[in-house]
Amino acid sequence: MTRGASVNGEQQSAATTGLLDRKTQLTDPLDTHAAHRRIADIVRSLHDQPEADSDTVIAELAEHAAVEIPGARYAGVTVTTNNKTVDTPAASHEYPILLDAIQQRHRQGPCLTSAWERKTIHIADLEKDCRWPAYRRDALAETPIRSIMAFQLFIADRSMGALNVYAEEPNAFGDQSEEIGLIFATHSALAWNSVRRDEQFRHALASRDMIGQAKGMIMERYGIGAVQAFEMLKKLSQDSNVRLIQLAKELVDQAKPSVS
Repeated sequence: MTRGASVNGEQQSAATTGLLDRKTQLTDPLDTHAAHRRIADIVRSLHDQPEADSDTVIAELAEHAAVEIPGARYAGVTVTTNNKTVDTPAASHEYPILLDAIQQRHRQGPCLTSAWERKTIHIADLEKDCRWPAYRRDALAETPIRSIMAFQLFIADRSMGALNVYAEEPNAFGDQSEEIGLIFATHSALAWNSVRRDEQFRHALASRDMIGQAKGMIMERYGIGAVQAFEMLKKLSQDSNVRLIQLAKELVDQAKPSVS
């Protein structure tokens, strides 16, 4: 159900402390501007980490969301694909993971609606909100969560996502929560997509190098040119029903001297 979701008790304690401070700070426009700058700095520092991986980046963004978005106590990221499977790649606490499991169970809920319909969803009081009855029933029975705000994440593939914040008290989120949350979700999506593209590019380079090595081995062994070697490699892949990159890796590994 989940894929590497991050749950960290110490960070959650820090998030709660930071939340209490910022609830009073964001009443001033200057403090709201400062929050915008903090979010930009957070995302920039995560993106600038050398060899940053997408799982680490989204996990840290979820932790920061629980601190920076006014009213939030917990935060998580929901990702769903076209076949409507639900995944939780990051969460600051077990409750977002559990709530996503409930959404998967019933194929309904605020975070899925936010992701599918590309809009912000606000539940002021889950006790009184009946838009998703099956989700509401199980969420009330299994968690103390009463307030939810979900922001659509723009993910650069066939997946859809939402950044979600939660609180145990009703009416925890207001206009500033939505303003800061939208900004945070936009920055987060840009950072996450950028890191994922970097990962895909590094993977593509590694795959190209591996295929190049295998092709060179075939050229040397059979005395043929690069195009012929690549065609031979493709035919071997098709005949054996093995992906080209996997076949190339096997050929290269077999050529390596064994270490006794």
